[in-house]
Amino acid sequence: MIRKDLTKAEEQIMKILWKIKKGFVKDIISHFKMPKPAYNTVSTIVRILERKNFVSHKVYGK
Repeated sequence: MIRKDLTKAEEQIMKILWKIKKGFVKDIISHFKMPKPAYNTVSTIVRILERKNFVSHKVYGK
């Protein structure tokens, strides 16, 4: 069941994340049909989903 407080774009990304369980922004983008959304667009929506406590992230590297 999709929560009512998700926008259409957020819902699309959550459906992909539910399917793949976890991944990088590039992994999410690869599941979109053409034309694929911009990297920055998907990254911004993922950060919004994190603020809404739908997703979390891990930092790699530095």
